[in-house]
Order: sequence, then C-alpha cells, then structure tokens
Amino acid sequence: MRTCSVTRVVVLSLLLGACTASRTAALPYVDFSHRSPVPVAASTAIKPLRVAVAAILSPEGTIDSYGALASYLAERLGRPVEIVQRRTYQEINDLLKSGDVEVGFVCTSAYVAGHDQFGLRLLVAPQIDDQTIYYSELIVPYDSTAESMSDLRGVVFAFTDPISTTGRIYPTYLVEQLGETPETFFARTFFTYSHDRAIKAVADGVADAAAVDSLVLDYALKRNPNLALQIKVINRSPAFTIPPVVVSPDVTPRQAAELRDLLLSISTDPTGTPVLATLGIDGFVSVDDGAYDGVRAVIDAVEQTP
Repeated sequence: MRTCSVTRVVVLSLLLGACTASRTAALPYVDFSHRSPVPVAASTAIKPLRVAVAAILSPEGTIDSYGALASYLAERLGRPVEIVQRRTYQEINDLLKSGDVEVGFVCTSAYVAGHDQFGLRLLVAPQIDDQTIYYSELIVPYDSTAESMSDLRGVVFAFTDPISTTGRIYPTYLVEQLGETPETFFARTFFTYSHDRAIKAVADGVADAAAVDSLVLDYALKRNPNLALQIKVINRSPAFTIPPVVVSPDVTPRQAAELRDLLLSISTDPTGTPVLATLGIDGFVSVDDGAYDGVRAVIDAVEQTP
C-alpha cells in the first residue's frame, strides 16, 4: 500500500530526488541548450560546496525541494553551498568524476556506474518509513487492455533517462526477457529526462506506456487524485535500494566523514526537522555498496544481452 504522505514522498523520487503537474497544467519550459558553467569561486573567496542533484523530477521541482538542505548545510559548514543540475544523469556523473562538484544526489544505476568506473563513493542514503527501497512501476493509460510488458509490443514507450534504473534499465530488462530489444519491440521510444514528465506523457496520450520511480508516482497520485482515472500500474519490479548521496573521488576522507556525520545527525537536530520535511524523508542512514548488488545484477543482465 502507498502510505507515504505528500511531504514524505516529494523528494524521492527526487532522488531520489518533486513536483508533478496536473494533466491540464503546462510545465515551464527549460532550455537545456543554454547552460551556464559550474560557478568558479574567486581565489580569495571561501570555496563553495557544490552539490549536484539528478533531475529525477523536472528541474523546477528539484531545485525548490533542495533549497532548504543547501541553506542548512551552508550554516553548519560555514561555507556557501551551491545546487548544480544538469539534464541527464550521465552529466551529473561527469561533474563528479572531474571534481567540479563534490556531492551528488544520484540514481542507483548512476552510482553503480560511477563506483565501478571511476571510484564514486557512497556517503549516505535517504530513509522513508524506516525503509530504503523503491520500485520501477510500469504504467499505461487507465483504459489500456495491457496487463504486462508482453502486451506492449508495437506501442510508443517513454523512457526517463538512459541510465535510470527504474525508467530505462528495468523496463529494458523486461523486454529482453521476452527475447526482444526496445528497438525491435516498441514502435518508437523517447526520453523525457524526468519521471514526472514520463507520467504526464502517458496521462496525456503522448506515450502508450512508461516505467517510472514508484515514489514519484505516489506523490503524483496524491497531489492529483484524478490521475488515478488516467493511468494504472501493470507491473512492479523487485525492491531496489534507494538512490544514494555520493561524493566525488576528489573529496578527502576527512571531508567525506564530516559530511556524512552532518547528514546522519540532521534527524536529531530540531532545526533539521523542517529540512527533512521539505525533502520528504525521515533522515539519512549509512548504506553499504553491497546493497546495490540487485541493481548491478539487472544492469549486467541488460548489458550481456546481444
């Protein structure tokens, strides 16, 4: 059952990063072709902590939801904190790899890829209702007769991001279990670059199906109950460990430990309670790399399919 309150779901999926629009509301236009460089601190200024947030939600929702956390960290660390966002998960990983950002809120498969390819390091993971899990949910229009992925041959399918666990890798895994690839199975595919936009694509009839982060879908249904009359879930994945908070390989062990301790202690700090409420989480907890082996298994299965 979906028991998370509105405030407890808004981020994770932000993860996990927030806000999906109603069927009739137009999303603000965000032109990713005009990018500003990651701000560079003056040599005499205190170097800001740069925190990258993956666009699990559309950009406007993501930035709004992480503002309170940025302010909290800045006050506790005594240095400016800047939120950085890019269009794709891979771009966030590139910033972490180069050291242009120190901390990242990334998706699970982006962490696995970064860990295995250039030493991306776990910091903590968010927790909701004493759990650190989420799912990939396959959605279709409410009046669709489809009951599983096998019924979606020849449809238009909306993926979220090329390296999204829930939005691209797991649905690709389902297709490959049928002896097909997305290119041969679907009539057409496209990327929305956020989960709330994939939900809207199905609700508006732009796509016949999509796979989305369960926490984003929970939030969307609670915010817009009429959405339950427009879409339905026909498949849920096994539980995956929630998207983590990570640090660049350039961050020193001492800096990482300071950041880890600060995030772990927010839930015991009265002034941190509003921050967690804005993020929609209980707090942050320690997590081991082995917790993401289930995601690795799905990635490996997808990559090994001819």
